[in-house]
Amino acid sequence: MTEELIRALLRDQHPDLAAFPLRHAATGWDNQLWRLGGDLAVRLPYATERASDLLVKEHRWLPSLASRLPLPVPTPVRLGVPSERFPKHWTVVSWVPGTPADRAPVTCADAAVALGAFLTALHREAPADALTNSDRGLPLATFTPALPTAPLRAIWADALAAPAWSGPPVWLHGDLHPANVVTTDGTLSGVLDFGELCGGDPATDLAAAWVLLPDASRLFTAYATDDATIRRARGWAVLSASRLVSIGEAGPPGGKPTWAVAGRAALARLQA
Repeated sequence: MTEELIRALLRDQHPDLAAFPLRHAATGWDNQLWRLGGDLAVRLPYATERASDLLVKEHRWLPSLASRLPLPVPTPVRLGVPSERFPKHWTVVSWVPGTPADRAPVTCADAAVALGAFLTALHREAPADALTNSDRGLPLATFTPALPTAPLRAIWADALAAPAWSGPPVWLHGDLHPANVVTTDGTLSGVLDFGELCGGDPATDLAAAWVLLPDASRLFTAYATDDATIRRARGWAVLSASRLVSIGEAGPPGGKPTWAVAGRAALARLQA
């Protein structure tokens, strides 16, 4: 991606934004992010075939959810459509300030209160036409992770044995790991990348208690739930942290070393 390409796309489809200052901000798993002016960003599919569809999904659902969420999120404000210049959908979203938590981890205890409030607001019953996800919000028995230690295998077995979610599917972020939240002064200041947004078991998101926070127990003071859901959440945390380690250790061009560090830290917390 180049600044010239993005300016041309803006001139073609959103000319009122085309003169704003523009600079590259980050390259994620699916998209590139370019800062646009003071309070906007452009997200463009970059590395995966699915990225365009995920941006369309965010544009469809996230604006209606964002108004009730107590932390800033990158709310889509414009949609770019495929063209001769660029054959995929792209979006303009609100800019969320902060540093990704894989580079500036959560250190403040009050982050658990912020995350609990965020998840309480998000985890409402999803509408009948909400999207499902083949990799999130499902029964844990769907997955067969290779776990290297006896404590992790015990946590996984206990999560599998926990009663299944019996309530309706609730809205899930689906991908609450350190690269998808930002921090300021050690506490949560925003939540990014809703590409995995779907309906399902809230335990999927509650894995963030171990994946994001230095003390998992504090989240469950701020977020009321039952013991079975906490047990399933521990299983989801094992799965999420293991994926972070695997991706982080993959090596270039796909590897993200800071993800491996975050994943190993989460696995250590789970086994403590």
